[in-house]
Amino acid sequence: MRSLRAVQVSFHADPGRRRGDALLEAWPTLPDVALAASGTGVELAAVQAAHADEVIARGDVDFHFVADDSASRYLVARQVIALSPDVVHVQGFGHPLAIRHLVLALGRVPVLVQDHGGVVPPAWRAAAWRWGHRGIRGAAFTSREQAAPWRDARVLGASVPVFEVLESSTHFSPGDRAAARHSLGMSGDPCFLWTGHLDANKDPLALLDALDVVLGELPSARLYCCFVNAPLRGDVERRLAWSPRLADAVTLLGARPHAEVEQRFRAADFFVQMSHREGSGYSVIEALACGCTPLVTETPALCAIVGDAGALVPVGDSAAMARAMLAFAARERGALRAQARRRFEAALTFEHVGQQLRRAYGELAGVWREAGAPARASVVTA
Repeated sequence: MRSLRAVQVSFHADPGRRRGDALLEAWPTLPDVALAASGTGVELAAVQAAHADEVIARGDVDFHFVADDSASRYLVARQVIALSPDVVHVQGFGHPLAIRHLVLALGRVPVLVQDHGGVVPPAWRAAAWRWGHRGIRGAAFTSREQAAPWRDARVLGASVPVFEVLESSTHFSPGDRAAARHSLGMSGDPCFLWTGHLDANKDPLALLDALDVVLGELPSARLYCCFVNAPLRGDVERRLAWSPRLADAVTLLGARPHAEVEQRFRAADFFVQMSHREGSGYSVIEALACGCTPLVTETPALCAIVGDAGALVPVGDSAAMARAMLAFAARERGALRAQARRRFEAALTFEHVGQQLRRAYGELAGVWREAGAPARASVVTA
């Protein structure tokens, strides 16, 4: 029997119109996830909507970049069909028309669609999305609980199996905490790190309320904030201006190079975030990889990622976050760092991503299964 043949597909074209080699560098999840699946023995190719036709080989995977003119969904589908897949894995729910065309074009070949932090469409658009996703054979989320609103909107049919699959992992690793602090000029006892947008979903103002309480008991605590988009930056700066002790404890760093962020995770004691919604939680995975304990909100995705290696507090509850920050600050830091890294190695590596994909692909294609794996995927009922 030949190897299971899978094709990963993305209809999201780069607005910057970069060439394929530049995209593979700028979007590391694209090659990393493909290579993770390929590493399990799956014969894998990737098809990416782009602005020029080209094929780039990385490891055992060929990345097919397909020029996305007005008929891109047809050209992408044609390329996918030419690769003769046993199963097709589409990245994201956000292109229902293209997904519908692909499903029809593939006939009996099963299509798996993976969520990447998408938002369920409003009622006036839901009918189009239901039509667009009719016929898909599987869905993937970081946590099965995330499928519930998609079921409720009937974008996912009641019989569509749901697989738990991480969106990605990281190559970050632990390092010398003291050296990282010295090189970056970070301090604090404890030292907290935030990496995320300053927006309503991440809720930085709620975190500042929590930190204000913590500083009343731990005046040496410090918070460093890395972010790209910052629609609430003005509100954050006004909040700091109202509280001299907050202003002294918080450093707004803005956007930082990815390699520097790894060093900041190594330097920090705790990663903090108060997201209302998360599709996955890349930053939390990066924190755990570096041995930085996450103190975050109990969204389904973050619960699945953190496990017992950090704190999970109710969404929007600043008082609960303050209690968690104080409680974890009192614990032995070395033991916490070791526990965080163990959690990463036990459940969050690229090897785990590859195995999760292999299991989902095998289930949907109806071919070779991992020894001991369940005969069928768990299904989330409506």
